[in-house]
Formats: sequence, C-alpha cells, structure tokens
Amino acid sequence: MIIFVTSITILLSYFVYKGYKNTHSVAINQIEIEKDAQQNDGDPLRILHISDMHLENISITPEQLYEHIKMQPIDLIALTGDFLDRKRSIPKLVPYLQALNQLKPAYGAYAVFGNHDYVLRQPYFNQMKEMLNEHGFKTLQNENETIEIGGKQLNMIGIDDFSTKRSNLFKSYEGVERGYNLVITHDPNVVLVMSDYHFDYLLSGHFHGGQIHWPKPYHLVKMGKLVRMNMVKGLHQYLGRPFYISEGLGQTGVNIRVGSRPEITIHHLYLHQVKTGKIDVSARAG
Repeated sequence: MIIFVTSITILLSYFVYKGYKNTHSVAINQIEIEKDAQQNDGDPLRILHISDMHLENISITPEQLYEHIKMQPIDLIALTGDFLDRKRSIPKLVPYLQALNQLKPAYGAYAVFGNHDYVLRQPYFNQMKEMLNEHGFKTLQNENETIEIGGKQLNMIGIDDFSTKRSNLFKSYEGVERGYNLVITHDPNVVLVMSDYHFDYLLSGHFHGGQIHWPKPYHLVKMGKLVRMNMVKGLHQYLGRPFYISEGLGQTGVNIRVGSRPEITIHHLYLHQVKTGKIDVSARAG
C-alpha cells in the first residue's frame, strides 16, 4: 500500500511539474488566410492576436512576450479578452501593454472583454478599461470602427462576451459599411448565431485549447456547442466562414497545461477592395 501511494504521488508530482513547464513553452503560429475571387493581389495585413492572458496565472513575463515577437512585422493588434479577474492584478496589465506598444502597429490596437473580466466589480472594471484605452488599445463593446488601408476598408467589429449574454449583434454591426469584416470576440460560440451577420474572419479564445487536454477536454463540455463539435482550438469554419480559437497566453484554476501550450498568433489577411454603401441591418436583432 505504501509503495502504491508513493508511486501515485511521484506520478502526480511529475504531471504537475511537466504541466507547469508547459506554461512557459509559447507557440508562435503564423496563420495564412487564403485569398478568394474577390480579393486582389498585394501584401497581407498582419494581425497579432493574443487572448486569455489571465494575469493571475501567467508564466510569460512582459519582457519574454516582447522577445518572442519583436522581430515580427505587425500591422494591427487584437486582444480577445480575459485579461484578469481580481482588482489587485490590474497594475500587472500595464507592462504587457507597454511591451506590445513597442511593436508600433501601423493601424492600431483593439481589445474586447471576456467572462473573467466581468467578474471585476465597479469601479475596477472601468479602471481596467480606461487603462487599456490610455495605453492605445481601443476597447469595443458591441461597437465597430472602420480603418482604410491602401484604398481598402477594414471593419473592426468588437462583439461583447457571448458566454455572459453581453453580445448584441445589431449594435456591433450598426453603421458598418461594405468592406472586410474582421470580428474580434471572446467566446467563439457566437458564430453559431451569426448566420445573418457577415464576417470574413473572426478571432476568439475562451477555451485555452482545453488547458488540460488529456486524454480529452471533457471539462469543456458545458462551454457551448462548439466543444461538442470538436472545435476547441485553431482554425475552423462554420457555414463556410473562417474563425480562429486561440489557446490563450495564461491559465485559469491551476497554472499548468497538458496537451496544450500558451499561444501567440499572427494572422495574414487579404482585404477586399472598398465598396460603397452601408449594410442594412435594420431588420436584424441580436
């Protein structure tokens, strides 16, 4: 019996040790989105995507983050929520934002919020939001902004967190003109209710790639229909439209990963030419 207990203890200790080591092993993935018939030749737009920093449990320092990506040419930054959920962690966000600012993205930086961010009570949530905006990361809560890039129009559409029922698709798309629709949001399950709302590409996070993805991420079963469709991480399509689920940079619960790694992605997108006229969403509600 003593030998059995000792063996189990050793195995569990190794499992935890190995899992903790994995949280330091960052994957940097380049995602190429192919052109379609409507897209012209030219250089792609390079978007740095980071999700789920979870500053209470993150093994990557701001300095290490910058070292990983400093040689990457970046045009735009997208952060898709779950920065933190405790007020004492708010000051920890600043050095990460400063590190990302050193990349000097030509077309700006944007952020949306996730379910953990909304755990913060007022005035702390607003304090975090103001910190993001003050450091050049425009927050979008069911809002959009248009950027003109070399005669092409990019519609940055920020949909608020779906898992906490804060998404409002009508507001998110209100006033959107024709062009390339890039959606940033936290919970990718929102794609399941977007049949009437066009997007060319969508960036999200939320699942952490399972975080402990061994033998399978059974613990994610309550996190929406996409999990049951085996869409937990990486590039997917729904109704013919591509979307990406980041594995995130930090962890929740315990600071370990098994069968998953912290992830930074750089997405290469080809934009449509600008077409005049607004999309009619007056009959749609979301």
